[in-house]
Amino acid sequence: MAKEEEQSAGRNWRPETALVHGGITRSQWNETAEALYLTQGFVYNSAEQAEARFKQEDPGFQYTRFGNPTTAMFEDRLKIFEGAEECLATATGMAAVTASILSYVRSGDHIVAARAMFGSCRNVIETICARLGVSSTLVDGKDLNAWREAIRPNTKLFFFETPSNPNLELVDIEGVCKIAREKGIISVVDNVFATPLLQRPLALGADVVVYSATKHIDGQGRCLGGAVLGKTEFITKYVQEWLRQTGPSIAPFNAWVLLKSLETMPVRIRAACATAAKLADLLAGLDGVTNVIYPGRADHPQAELAARQMPGGGQMIAFEVAGGKSGAFRCLNALRLIILSNNLGDTKSIVTHPATTTHFKLTPAQRDELGISDGMIRLSVGLEAAEDLADDLTNAVKAAKG
Repeated sequence: MAKEEEQSAGRNWRPETALVHGGITRSQWNETAEALYLTQGFVYNSAEQAEARFKQEDPGFQYTRFGNPTTAMFEDRLKIFEGAEECLATATGMAAVTASILSYVRSGDHIVAARAMFGSCRNVIETICARLGVSSTLVDGKDLNAWREAIRPNTKLFFFETPSNPNLELVDIEGVCKIAREKGIISVVDNVFATPLLQRPLALGADVVVYSATKHIDGQGRCLGGAVLGKTEFITKYVQEWLRQTGPSIAPFNAWVLLKSLETMPVRIRAACATAAKLADLLAGLDGVTNVIYPGRADHPQAELAARQMPGGGQMIAFEVAGGKSGAFRCLNALRLIILSNNLGDTKSIVTHPATTTHFKLTPAQRDELGISDGMIRLSVGLEAAEDLADDLTNAVKAAKG
């Protein structure tokens, strides 16, 4: 079957099938597992072919910074699964975020973004963009009117993540993207917490979706990677040129690891989600836990929206313990199974203290505005036995009391 026919067939495959078979390109040896091409460059049959490659008139490869057979398989599989016209892989998730924004905006443009977001994303929008003459307005992402009111004549891009890091605040993807589309504004959605299994931003009207493949796509703490997906016109006109000229390309080995990781993603995500739902209920009943934020619970402030745009609560939980920073630190230091790290989306359950790690650069007033308290702990649920995780959390919360 030709690659074009395979990709066309893949659009009708169910997720589990697409994540195993999508985008495969076999060499002349017809290997079962996808091949890893560790090469910097490619040989041309003639000077004419080399010229055609650089003019993009010949579909072959030129240089691994521009593209590579292994990288292409990862991109093709992800775009088939996501339902995107085009996908480009990047070295990291932040490279994907940066490319999706800076490849498009120009000096004098304006960005509107939800204020609840990962600290590095906020830095790109508020600091790096400002250095380049691009202004920004941060809004309450939950409020559709806030998005409308923030639009200026020079607004070119909306950016938001949902659920947000770390407080799992949701944005109405369909509602916000409709506002953007009516004004000719590009909408970029960071879908890393939900993963493409639990949320499909492009189907809800987004123009671009970005991922840190480092997180749930790899899911085993092994390598870095990212991806930008959207319509062919945007990806090839803006993102492709940015990646070619600035160089945040994914390494073929990392692309191969991520490609193989996609095969097990449904099994991993579903198991972690099931455990997360149990742990959220457990935490809500523990003495010493003052608040639990989980999109799958009825007491989530946006439970209706979560049920509408996500078929599950996800693998992430935010909870607060009494005693502020001291209480949180006692809780974290008492854990014996769950590990302390700033990463997430692993087979191993991981906790972090956002106020002193991922969001420490924000002022206390900014953290307070986002609901990131000194007692908040972010939990990424892995694949351990739910009972063992429950025991570990129960003992740690007891220790938090001092």
